[in-house]
Amino acid sequence: MTTSALAMALSSARPTLLAECDPAGGTLRAGFFQAQITAGTGLYHLAVAERAGEDALARAFADHLVRLDASGNRQVLPGLTDPAQAPALERSWPALAQVMRVLSDEGGYDVVIDAGRLALESGRLHSTLTPAPLLHGADLVLLVVRATDQSLALARHMTEPLRNELTDRGTGADALGVLLIEDGPRRAHEVSQALRLPVMAALPWEPDTAAYLAGTGSAPRKLNKSALLGAARTALGHLQAAASRRALHQQYPPTPAAPTPPAPTPPAPAAQATPAALPAQAQATPQVAGVLQRLSQGRVDPRV
Repeated sequence: MTTSALAMALSSARPTLLAECDPAGGTLRAGFFQAQITAGTGLYHLAVAERAGEDALARAFADHLVRLDASGNRQVLPGLTDPAQAPALERSWPALAQVMRVLSDEGGYDVVIDAGRLALESGRLHSTLTPAPLLHGADLVLLVVRATDQSLALARHMTEPLRNELTDRGTGADALGVLLIEDGPRRAHEVSQALRLPVMAALPWEPDTAAYLAGTGSAPRKLNKSALLGAARTALGHLQAAASRRALHQQYPPTPAAPTPPAPTPPAPAAQATPAALPAQAQATPQVAGVLQRLSQGRVDPRV
């Protein structure tokens, strides 16, 4: 799951933020970054800052990102170092979700969120063990599934609760889909039928590159020509297109056909057509919008 998210972040042609938001704890710090990032940088400190106000959160956000490349176009927000920190984030998720939305809508960032394994409570996303507000506000929510019967069995019980959650509190059930890891005998159409969800993207199983991204292996030769990274670039393009289609559909929903008036009724006076109301876009507070300015000014990589 984290490896797939990292592959897409590294492959993006646009500015990208990978946010490691698994309440069970992050793995990039000890894995891909080989413990070069101290516990003084990362997600938990944003929860502390949020308690001091939105302005403090905006100031802290850019300071807790780590560059994935020399240009700083690709950055990562390292996750928790201890699952015991998860309860402190429960009240901070909505503010962080707003920051992510600002980065996407106004900053032109691809925001990839690693939400970890999802946990349910009474048929709903658990308020402490999942970053539910991030999923509610996401353009797309993907279940990462391997092409095996075991993986399908684990994923199957999550699909209906997630559909309901996104219908009631999110951007709609059609945001939900599958990211298929092609490690196993099942084909995309079989996975789609089994889960009753569209397979929105797929990544090949490439152990050498996956081990490097997980921090358990050295960089393979010709990494830039890796099948995994190439497929991740393609997958991200498919996801961007799907998100754009959903956004247009939400802004311009199909207008239902007007009912035919009964024959005996005389025609009513002509009325000016009123365009369908567009959903008002959330206006970012000046403090949160300031995150973009701080990111554009550049920053020192805190991997010390």
